[in-house]
Amino acid sequence: MDLASGRIPIDAFMKERPAVLAAWPTGREVERLEDGFACQAAVPEAKRFAAALDRADAAGESLVQPRAGVCLVDEHIKLLRQLEAQGGADLLPTTIDSYTRQNRYAEAAAGIEESKATGRSLLNGFPAVNHGVEACRRVTAAVGRPVQVRHGTPDARLLAEITLAGGFTAYEGGGISYNIPYAKNVPLDRSIAWWQYCDRLVGLYAENGVVVNREPFGPLTGTMVPPCISNAVAVIEALLAAEQGVRSISVGYGQCGNLYQDVAAVQSLRGLCRTYLERFGWGDVRLSTVFHQWMGGFPTDEAQAFAVISWGTVAAAFSRATKIISKTPHEASGIPTAEANVAGLKTTRQVLCMFREQQDIASAEVERERAQIDRETSLLIETALRLGEGSIAAGAVRAFQAGALDVPFAPSRAARGAVMPVRDLHGAVRFFDFGGLPFDEGIKDFHRRAVSERARAERRQPSFQMVTDDIYAVSKGRLVGKPR
Repeated sequence: MDLASGRIPIDAFMKERPAVLAAWPTGREVERLEDGFACQAAVPEAKRFAAALDRADAAGESLVQPRAGVCLVDEHIKLLRQLEAQGGADLLPTTIDSYTRQNRYAEAAAGIEESKATGRSLLNGFPAVNHGVEACRRVTAAVGRPVQVRHGTPDARLLAEITLAGGFTAYEGGGISYNIPYAKNVPLDRSIAWWQYCDRLVGLYAENGVVVNREPFGPLTGTMVPPCISNAVAVIEALLAAEQGVRSISVGYGQCGNLYQDVAAVQSLRGLCRTYLERFGWGDVRLSTVFHQWMGGFPTDEAQAFAVISWGTVAAAFSRATKIISKTPHEASGIPTAEANVAGLKTTRQVLCMFREQQDIASAEVERERAQIDRETSLLIETALRLGEGSIAAGAVRAFQAGALDVPFAPSRAARGAVMPVRDLHGAVRFFDFGGLPFDEGIKDFHRRAVSERARAERRQPSFQMVTDDIYAVSKGRLVGKPR
């Protein structure tokens, strides 16, 4: 399918669908869309993701969700039940394996057989496409909490078809956020078109009385991404989803580390996303926010790792995020065990419980940061809209081509990678290099002053060494990479 300008007509969607389903034999299991609608309609309200988010938002509470997924169905069910019963997870994940994310289903099939033979998971997630609809329904029926599909797939069309028909009530990703940080050679117009298909599918479920939550992936590369960049991508992907009929959207943000900036960023994200949804006529879309605990390098020491998790929870709680994606004390050593995931969940829950009676954080620093983020994010979005000449999708593609949107440290050829972040004296993420971002001199001067202030305090010149120092700082026990 070519990049669509506006909502995909139903006849165009149905014309493309047979080729999508033919990518793997399990696609035959979802030929009748009505079967998927019926499965979703039978999911109890208590297990519907969008409803849980709505309740949390109304109550001013933050829900907690981990990342997790293993290869075999029974073991995956056991894992989710452990996270629910022992970890107290409010929302459950199903993280998809890397072969499926790259549409390499034959290799995923081999991984399933090897896992059966050895009795341990040899894939780093759940190969939902290979397992098919009935296995997915077993997973979603086996737990008492809402379950989301989390992955990292540029072409997620068949995965969406099978998992939605399998009873999953939330689906993460987007044509930008699941391409730029995850792939090298996938054209951006192609991935956005594929994700327009996914969003149109979710829209069709909504038209048949079933609201499936959609969540753009907020952290992007997860390494010091300036809030204006991640927020702009999140808002654009929210607009792309709403354009295709999605009714519940969760926009996410990855923790940067400075408390004031993190709180301001989530507040700005919610406010600007609501403003743009209303501007384009989608004001009735149900909107919530997601806070990802620290996505960068973790300390190897477990006690230090728990401190990083706790600090992320404090920022998430003050930001009033609807959902927190929790991390584990094993982030530095590989795929976390179920026990490590439970420990991360319990740590997050304890901090949230202690926060419950706390008043909101209100300060000049938060207001200043929010105003700055609002201004920068709006410039990026407006530039993309102008370049698109009425098409949100085309505008996003052209903005990346022009360097007017960019993501630091991204592997994708679709991103210039010319922007470079650095921390200021207080740990807030600023710009060391603006690349081709369409900022005025007022914005640039703000960042230059912040970087220069830090350089003077550290008695060194602003340089790329600061950037390198900052990347490794948290894993070494600091936020700002100051010279020793």
